[in-house]
Amino acid sequence: MTTTQEAVTAAERCTPEFRRDPHPVYAHLRTAAPVCPMRPPHGNETYLITRYEDARAALADPRLSKDMYGAMDAYRRIFGDSSVALDDNMLNSDAPKHTRLRRLVNSAFTPRRVQALRPRIEEVVRDLLDDCPAREPFDLLPAFAFPLPIIVICDLLGVPPQDRTRMQHLSTTVAQTGFGEEFKRAQQRAEEDLHAYFTELITAKREHPGDDLLSALTAVRDTDDGGLTESELVSTAFLLMFAGHKTTAYLIGNAVHHLLSHPAQLRAVREDPELIRAAVEELVRYDGSVESATFRYATEDLEYSGTRIPKGALVQIALTSANRDPLKFEAPDELNVRRPDNAQDAHLGFGHGSHYCLGAPLARLETQLALTLLFDRFPRMTLADGAGGPRWLEVPFPAFRGLAELPVVLDPAG
Repeated sequence: MTTTQEAVTAAERCTPEFRRDPHPVYAHLRTAAPVCPMRPPHGNETYLITRYEDARAALADPRLSKDMYGAMDAYRRIFGDSSVALDDNMLNSDAPKHTRLRRLVNSAFTPRRVQALRPRIEEVVRDLLDDCPAREPFDLLPAFAFPLPIIVICDLLGVPPQDRTRMQHLSTTVAQTGFGEEFKRAQQRAEEDLHAYFTELITAKREHPGDDLLSALTAVRDTDDGGLTESELVSTAFLLMFAGHKTTAYLIGNAVHHLLSHPAQLRAVREDPELIRAAVEELVRYDGSVESATFRYATEDLEYSGTRIPKGALVQIALTSANRDPLKFEAPDELNVRRPDNAQDAHLGFGHGSHYCLGAPLARLETQLALTLLFDRFPRMTLADGAGGPRWLEVPFPAFRGLAELPVVLDPAG
């Protein structure tokens, strides 16, 4: 990257080179334009925040609203009308609505409740590994990294097993959209299908409740005490399903890739199993699956690092960049599972403030167990991507930072 303008262009246009490796662009912007005005393809005035301290402050700044209905014209230009029905949830709201919605689902993701899921997660990991070929190359993402969190979140919500594949397919379509008409049509169809599916499932839960989160939320809705509207219930179900597996699946893939690419770090974790918690925190910091926080917009004129952000502008917070800021982390471009300056939540991989990731305890546990059981069972596992190197997602908007494929051999012949 030779000039600031080239860096800005790469970030706002999400060029394939930037999608494959955004870190050099972010490093340049942190120094030259830490609060960077951009004009992305959706045409809305946007400011990209790349430094750690600015990012942490912005994530908790009440002047930066998550209620995208307040910026509806911009919102519709980016995502289209079909997204509105699925976005009536805590992710896209401010207090007091956000507080009310989050409180209703928070009990499902307490550390104690999540730890109770450990035996089931271990069972799912072992079953998936049983079905993987041991001696020949295969793609670990569809065989292991994606099925694990989709099974767990569907179990938690009460989505029938026969519908898991459909949920994964539809949410993948929603996630991998661009700005062209073809992408928008596919997104609209998928979002309409998801809305219809969860509306029908909620009706079924109302008639035949089970021991699952969606049944519990439906019961809260039906008390008519201001708990949840029908729209909020459908949207919350979608949010939990979507966020509950995409982010974790890509995180597991990134983690496996980087541990196999850094054998000394993998060896350290295998020799000291207690390191797995610290290792997952470092892997989230080093190359987490959520590249940027979801959009916010300025409800008044703001200033960050000497740059004015005008009222009504969209704000994009680059978590991937903040987590590699040398002003916060020593040697940030090095993977170090014993990193002393990365205690839990020092990084911003799960966000910060009132919108801190509700599912972080579950994502942590799933990733810890996936890595531990995978490498315990297949200690000789290797990458099988050949000389071409890893293939990263090149979707034209950085919602996720993840691999397009992860070819491995679990147990190469001696």
